[in-house]
Amino acid sequence: MKKIIISTGGGDAPGLNAVIYAVVHTCYRKGWEVYGSKNGYGGFIDIDDMVRLTIRDVEGIYSTGGTILGSTNKGNPFAKPVENLAGEVQIVDVSDKILKNFHRMGFDCHIAIGGDGSLDIAHRFAQKGMPVIGVPKTIDNDLEETDRTFGFDTAVSTATEALDKLHSTAKSHNRVMVVEVMGRDSGWIALYSGISGGADVILIPEIPFDMEAVCEKIADNELHEKHYSIVVVAEGAITKEGQNFNKGMGELGRTEVILGGVGEWVASEIRKRTEKDTRSLVLGHLQRGGSPTTFDRLLALRFGAAAVRMAEEKVFGHMVALKNSVMVPVLITDAIKKRKKVTLDNDKIATARDIGICLGDKDTAVL
Repeated sequence: MKKIIISTGGGDAPGLNAVIYAVVHTCYRKGWEVYGSKNGYGGFIDIDDMVRLTIRDVEGIYSTGGTILGSTNKGNPFAKPVENLAGEVQIVDVSDKILKNFHRMGFDCHIAIGGDGSLDIAHRFAQKGMPVIGVPKTIDNDLEETDRTFGFDTAVSTATEALDKLHSTAKSHNRVMVVEVMGRDSGWIALYSGISGGADVILIPEIPFDMEAVCEKIADNELHEKHYSIVVVAEGAITKEGQNFNKGMGELGRTEVILGGVGEWVASEIRKRTEKDTRSLVLGHLQRGGSPTTFDRLLALRFGAAAVRMAEEKVFGHMVALKNSVMVPVLITDAIKKRKKVTLDNDKIATARDIGICLGDKDTAVL
């Protein structure tokens, strides 16, 4: 009998529970035991945060959002903030304790579900000798070596539905509506939802934007009797002068900035330059919530089942990836090497330009 432990780390994404469901059911059919570690690596440190998972425990969870195990983006075991007796916070490495507990409890494999940060941690454990299999999870779709990550389709659907609803209110008041969406420094969510949601302007990190070009598009709408505009902005978008926007630094022990604020800045600039009534909206964590779409649900179930097959074949140190509609193992090191960006020769970029969407540069001609 094999003994598997699952963890979910980083930001949540629709489809996490579907992966857990698939792992538990696939293991059950093989006669294997499955455990879950609560809140990332919590179960590896404290036995009270470890739960046995049976098919009864996961009944029906494939259609629900969030994760029954809980998640955290502040649980890096290699740099864990710990408060000492004097009330001071220190950064300590508890990875050896986690590895010791993993072996002491008799686990054969750790299935780590997460994005690049969580998979980087999993890779570091693999280097220390832990049998690890990664499952790619991020709404940003920015992991290399996989065509899609689960959660992305749901996030795009949520953003697109919001844009659909904003058209009517923007048109009623002749307003410009600026919508900021997630995606970090990759523009996949903004591009997909912007095109599908009928945006007039889409600003993505891969194309530094010029406010003059943005305002020219809005003015062109006015000339053609369209007195409202929809602008979609990725949270990591930057100006042509190189200005980026953030709300401060990440949690203690990390240097990552918290992106945000570009939507309000763009709205303010449009207001000043065009004198149009302009409002901004940040979709934020709304994109992470809710039931996964059919696409994400099926993708997550496929990822979970494939991870167990890889465990059976002892393909450790690898991540399950979707390539050309097939599940394949890829090295975790290759998957986290760099973030996947929107390439400028992408067909979606060409589609946006062809149908008259401004991408914040001068390459899209007005009518």
